Amino acid sequence: MKLSLASLALLAASASAFTAVTPAGRASTSLNILAGTQSATERVANVMAARPEENEAIDALVKSNFPGAISNKAMETKVASILEAKGFTPANTLLCTMFPPMSLMPVYLLFYAMKNSDELARNLEDDLNKVYGHNFNLGGLSGFPFAGNTGFGAMSAHVPDDGFCLLVHGPHVGISKDGVIGKVERSGIALVDNCCGSAIAASNYLKGITDGGAKITTKLQQFSDFQQGAVQELILPHGKRLNDADNRMKELPYALYDSQDILVRDIINGGKGGIKQGLALLSGIQINTGPDTLDYFHPLRFDYYDADGNVVESMIDELST
Repeated sequence: MKLSLASLALLAASASAFTAVTPAGRASTSLNILAGTQSATERVANVMAARPEENEAIDALVKSNFPGAISNKAMETKVASILEAKGFTPANTLLCTMFPPMSLMPVYLLFYAMKNSDELARNLEDDLNKVYGHNFNLGGLSGFPFAGNTGFGAMSAHVPDDGFCLLVHGPHVGISKDGVIGKVERSGIALVDNCCGSAIAASNYLKGITDGGAKITTKLQQFSDFQQGAVQELILPHGKRLNDADNRMKELPYALYDSQDILVRDIINGGKGGIKQGLALLSGIQINTGPDTLDYFHPLRFDYYDADGNVVESMIDELST
């Protein structure tokens, strides 16, 4: 068989594609459990020093709409202190999150992620990264744990033998300075934008079904938009609840949370054999405000699992004191 010069050139190019190349200056994506003597509470204090002061008007607005919410500043400080008493330190704790992904993402996927996930959902994650190091992300659109049991098993393998895991998850919702839920101001953008876009799209899909306006289609599930399709299916049981709500956008993150809470606890139970010294599960609703004010969190679960994977303590009340 004779090969043309063009074919030979193509084969040579294909072969070179498999040659190992180490890009100069490439950033490491290894998990970074932080070493050093600085405690988690000290690290939180350093992070919060760069955050805005509490805005009384925004604080009252958020808490009137989301009773039980506390500022990220207050929550992160309390969480670090509570977990320190149980032996969690930046040097022995792996941070695991289930937020919409963007960190540790290849550059070629960055544009897609910017369109389909939300940087606001990672404000809390970014803070915790500075305290406990790079996170292991098991989440996807709307904060659902799409990495599942396999992802949890992979994450557990990265926890130090004498260490702990802090797992944080929850959907997010915006509130504008005018009190509109499901909207939020963004830095450098004049338009008050939707937040969270994936959740709102799922809510609109569900409303089309419950109101009888959904179009008949053969495309019930598409791999090219698998996660959004799954979010829409997972929200179906909450159709009446959302229709009956006084404020659909306010109720939406709590409906999402109830589905996520079941899934996450089932995943932990299935992988509890991989828990080392212990695991803390912190979950609730992330509440995003404008770029010049603090974000908030409504904690709904703060459980401690022992080395055998049993829930031995609820620490939720300690966050409200």
